[in-house]
Amino acid sequence: MLELGTRKLPLRPVPGDSLAFGYEEVLSASALYRLRLGGQVSDDYSIEVVPDQAPVIRLIQPKAYTLVEFGQPPRVAIEAQLKDDYGLSRARLVATVAQGQGEAVKFTEVITELSTGLSGQPTTATLRPVLNLRALGLSYGDEVYFYLQAWDNRQQLTRSDTYLVQWEDTTVQNSTLDASLGVNTAPAYFRSQRQIIIDTEKLLAEQSRLPAATVQERANSIGVDQKLLRMRYGKFLGEETDESIGGATRPDEQDQATKPVDPPGMGSVVAEDHTTPEPAAAAAEEHHENDGHDHSAGLPAGTGQSAAEARTAELMEPYMHRHDDSETADFLEPAVKAKLQAVLAQMWESELRLRTGQLREALPFEYRALRLLKEVQQQTRAYVKKAGFTPPPMPEATTRLTGDLTGAAAPRRQRQLDAPPQQPTLRAALTVVRQLRAAGPPPAGAAAALEQVGPELSRAALQTPGRYLAALRNLREVAAALRARQPVDKTRLPSLERALTNLLPVPAPAPTARPAPNNQLTRRYFNLLN
Repeated sequence: MLELGTRKLPLRPVPGDSLAFGYEEVLSASALYRLRLGGQVSDDYSIEVVPDQAPVIRLIQPKAYTLVEFGQPPRVAIEAQLKDDYGLSRARLVATVAQGQGEAVKFTEVITELSTGLSGQPTTATLRPVLNLRALGLSYGDEVYFYLQAWDNRQQLTRSDTYLVQWEDTTVQNSTLDASLGVNTAPAYFRSQRQIIIDTEKLLAEQSRLPAATVQERANSIGVDQKLLRMRYGKFLGEETDESIGGATRPDEQDQATKPVDPPGMGSVVAEDHTTPEPAAAAAEEHHENDGHDHSAGLPAGTGQSAAEARTAELMEPYMHRHDDSETADFLEPAVKAKLQAVLAQMWESELRLRTGQLREALPFEYRALRLLKEVQQQTRAYVKKAGFTPPPMPEATTRLTGDLTGAAAPRRQRQLDAPPQQPTLRAALTVVRQLRAAGPPPAGAAAALEQVGPELSRAALQTPGRYLAALRNLREVAAALRARQPVDKTRLPSLERALTNLLPVPAPAPTARPAPNNQLTRRYFNLLN
């Protein structure tokens, strides 16, 4: 009978030999075994199973990313070292070619066998394949990703990291504009006035080479773009039509002298636009209750309203949002609103001159509209303070250069662990062994104490047979002698005591007192030091 661990396996007779028996078993872990014949039991023997490790791949070259620049040969040398504890059987190079850009990228996998350098299943091998980019079908701008695979004689697979090789494309121009395309630095309605200026200046430069009809058509097209932009800004002021958008004065004094002055429009709110005030007309102007603007401060309450109701309505007036009034149909600040109205006035004047083919006269109004738009953009920017942890100020006057490290040490977590459950059994067996080594009769219960520690010593022998297997044999011999009331062989006790001591956990270091100096010279030396 074969006792393999906790299993009992019957042995089979070997044909042709009446005294030979055998048994075959595939083991995946280390084990102890012994033979039993009738009432006789053999010593314990160990079978140590060494696990087969997977192959190891180490790429010496190239680096993780390789750029094949223009003018260099389109070939990349690869050097890899393969290693296995028993033997290498197969290796291959897997390359994935990526061609194209964006959503039109196509991937192609190419596999190259490298097993010719592994004849005889060596434990170490150095492979030097070469990646030929043209043979793989690469062109300028394409990429290839590759990795190595290796198998040992038990078909265990190992794969290396993925490496990238890129063939430089010199036809692609790097633009610094792409770095800012993903950031919205301003709302979308602050972006078209500059393009109108560019189109106007371009048409001015080409005006001498184009027919008059073509110039007028292109100028009118730019005027349509200016109108669309003006109406787009009018929506932010609550305007549904462009009837209330008036004119603006010319920024050029020369133009003002050559052309009669137009009356300012209703939409112009810029103070410098009204260059010719009419004090007489303003003085003679009559005001009525329904003339369209406020007279509540000097007039009595309306019909059907008490004085308190009129006062309440006057207090609530700044906070009302009236959709039917273009002057109040928004939540813009007064300064921003005034600049936007000035922008509309400048766009109106620019559109007027573009539609009539006066390109050079339209440019000053276009530039002024752009400048006002940039002012509005900067004026509406908001500053948001970064939210984060703000540490309290350090009391430097009280803590600096004091050497106080309270709270500066690294945190430590301590936990008291209970003693392992095998310690009482081990200590009891050690006591029995020491008593057996001393002169005198064996103590009562010595065999039982030694047998209780047997499983723990068996597990240790299974893990480290060379260190504990002999001690396990000695333990069984001593326990059998005590059960049979026979004298114990004391030559087996030292190795058994040493093995049981090694199974005990290492005790915590305890402080020890240093011996005091004995001679007079040493005492005098320490006294002088103190």
